[in-house]
Amino acid sequence: MAFEFPVRIYWEDTDAGGIVFYANYLKFFERARTEWLRSLGVGQQLLREHTGGMFVVTDAQLRYHRPARLDDELIVTAALQDAGRASLTIVQQALLKPEQMTDQPPTLLTEGTIRIGWVDAATMRPARIPSPLLEQLTP
Repeated sequence: MAFEFPVRIYWEDTDAGGIVFYANYLKFFERARTEWLRSLGVGQQLLREHTGGMFVVTDAQLRYHRPARLDDELIVTAALQDAGRASLTIVQQALLKPEQMTDQPPTLLTEGTIRIGWVDAATMRPARIPSPLLEQLTP
């Protein structure tokens, strides 16, 4: 089951054509991943302070299906697809929330696969995800 995070589209999110600027979906996905981790009891600042490590994006693949526009309400999801010893692969979607009082499912706008790697925060060199953290993140 995917974690869900609500996002409202504001003027600052749109381009000259009145649609969400394509790079902003990366910001929405980042927020959803951060809140997904927080929902599992993992605060990234505390994690860095206690372990000396942190997650960094190592790969991002996005596919755009339909645009979002000003005032749209989105549901941004995050779900763990794969967990390795040094990285996690998370699948994400940005969905247009249906209008109130309808039975329609959300409309897929953008989908992505994001790989985050674990690094030593001081050296930025790849490292193994601490076992207790990996157990906390995987079902």
